[in-house]
Amino acid sequence: MALVRTRYPTLPRHALVVCAALVENPINLGMLCRTAEAFRLESLVLSDLKLAQDRKFRQGAVATHQWQPLMACSPEDVPEWLQRQRQRGYSPIALDLQPQAMPLPNLTFPERVVLVLGRELTGVPPAVAAACDHALVIPQYGLVQSLNVQTAAALAIYAYICQWGMDSAPLAPTPLE
Repeated sequence: MALVRTRYPTLPRHALVVCAALVENPINLGMLCRTAEAFRLESLVLSDLKLAQDRKFRQGAVATHQWQPLMACSPEDVPEWLQRQRQRGYSPIALDLQPQAMPLPNLTFPERVVLVLGRELTGVPPAVAAACDHALVIPQYGLVQSLNVQTAAALAIYAYICQWGMDSAPLAPTPLE
C-alpha cells in the first residue's frame, strides 16, 4: 500500500473537472469527492475549500479528500470561472434537466471537459447554463424524473471514462487492513 501512496501523486489524471460549486449538501459533496478520486479526475470544484473539513463531507468522502485535488469557486463567480476554463481548452457541459439537453448516450465528450452540476432541487441557473457549451441529460423512465446530484454525476463521469479511458490500467485493489 505504501508504494501505491508514494506513486499516486505522479499518476496521470483524466482531463475532467467536476464543478460542484453550486451543490450545497456536504454529504453529496463528499460522495462526489469519492467518485472523483475513484476515477482520478483532474479536480473537484467546491464553493469553499472549508467544506472539505465538514464532518458530513468527510463521511461521504471516506478519506478521499486527502488524494483528490480540490479547487474553490464561489457560486456567483461560476460563469466567469467557466470562461477561464474554456480559455484553458476545456468545454463546459451542464448536467441538467433542460428540454434541449442532449441525452447522455448520444454525447461524444470532448477530451477536456468541465462537468457543471446544479443545485439540489433547482438545477443549473440560467446564467451558468448560458456559460456552458452543451447541456446533458440522463434519460429516465420512472415517475420521478431526477436523480441525486452525486448519482447523476457518477453516471456522466463513467460515460466520460468509457470514452476517454487512460492507457494505464487502474490501480490494483488493495486488501483492507
